[in-house]
Formats: sequence, structure tokens, C-alpha cells
Amino acid sequence: MGIIALITDYGKNDWFAGEMKGAMLRIAPAAVIVDISHDIPAGDVSDAAFSLLACFCTFPANTVFCVVVDPGVGTGRAALVAKTDAFFFVGPDNGVLSWALKKEKTFTVRRIENKELLPPLISNTFHGRDIFGPIAAHLSEKTDFAAIGPVIPDIVQLPWPALVHDKKYLLGSIVHIDRFGNAVTTIDENSLKMLAHAPTKVRVVKYGTELPLCGYFQQVPSGQGLAYTGSAGYLEIAINNANAAAIFGLHIGDKIEVL
Repeated sequence: MGIIALITDYGKNDWFAGEMKGAMLRIAPAAVIVDISHDIPAGDVSDAAFSLLACFCTFPANTVFCVVVDPGVGTGRAALVAKTDAFFFVGPDNGVLSWALKKEKTFTVRRIENKELLPPLISNTFHGRDIFGPIAAHLSEKTDFAAIGPVIPDIVQLPWPALVHDKKYLLGSIVHIDRFGNAVTTIDENSLKMLAHAPTKVRVVKYGTELPLCGYFQQVPSGQGLAYTGSAGYLEIAINNANAAAIFGLHIGDKIEVL
């Protein structure tokens, strides 16, 4: 039984995610399908790329990740499969796979061109059902990677938000806001080691708000802000028992400084 893990912007109100999974199960009826998220904001390639980056390493080897956030569906953008030492990644060539692949470092990418692995009719607007889902299902059934299509040398790279640093401070930005209102930044544990001293506080640049650097929520009173390294390994901004994004007015791209 292969594992297929899905990230899409299809939501839960329509039939799109369910129909995509039905198409996969026709090919791989024993597949284990894991819904990482279908609630990516519509067309938000960066949010999908970060969601994949944040969690893919936790999965068992040979998991097939299928990521379909594809505002360019129907255009000439390529459809891809990337193979690393441990995983397969399926998705459009719009940068959505690039952050995870950069973390994996060594990979081979093939363009999906083998029509024998696809249905006879392909919608111009639903490649999740007709291209990406079926290919993910075939890979979970141990279809030869070389049969997918030709190797391509380059893929679209989604720029990682710049990190500014010297020995006294780090300046990163918010890259994701979760359902609790916690704001995840681009500052990871390795970046914190760039400082010549142990950091003690974090500043939300837009407001000048300074927060203590803590290990967990209950280190501050209820309703008080804090910063901490979250489960994905990145610095996060939160308020104990409250929604930091709403109260602080945080948005993707806001600057965060570590002092």
C-alpha cells in the first residue's frame, strides 16, 4: 500500500478534492491517502510551498506528495514529478515544489508526458483529477519513474524571503499564519545560531512590539504575546490563548527582528 499525501486549494465545500481522490483510487485502490490540507488560500503558491516544506520530512519513505495549487492550469506550464532519495513530489512547475526540493538537495525531475498513464480526456481546468492525481497514484503502485516522461534540468524556483543578519540581529518575515493566528516566520533554528549572543527578545517591526523569546505558550500569562520556535523548526509569533494575527494585525511579509 502506497501513501499519497495531498495539498490543494480545493477546500471542503465542493467536490473537487473528493473527485480527485476517487480518480486516484481507481488506479491505486489500496492507497493510503493523507489530506495534509485542502484549505490553502486560493491560488496561493507560496502558502502551499511552505505547508509542504513544514511537514514532508515526517512522512515515511516513498510517500508521494501531490501538491495542486495551480493558478496557471491550462497554460503551457509543465506538469512535474520530482524524485529524491526518500520521496516523490508531483505538481505544477510554478515553484510550489521548490522549497521542499531545496531542502532535499539531490533530486531528479521529469516532465509528465506519458499519455498511457493519463485518462483519454483531460480537462483544461482540473489537472488535479486528470494529471497530477493519476500520476501520484501510478507512482504509489510502483510505476517506473523513468516512464513518466523526459528529465528536465531546471524548474521554477519560488524565491525564499530574504533573511538579513549580522552578529547582533536577525531580520526575517512572516511566511505563514496558521488557524490559531500564530505567525510563522522565515527564521529557523540554524539562523538563530548566526547571532553572537543568545537571543532574548523578538520585535514586530511594523508596530515596535517586543516579545519575550520562550519555549512554550504557558511561560507567559494568558493574553500576553511571545515568540518561540514552533514544531516546524521556525520562529513563531503568538499570544497565549489568543489570536496573534488578529490582535497584532499581522500579515504575510511583515518583518520580524530577533535581538
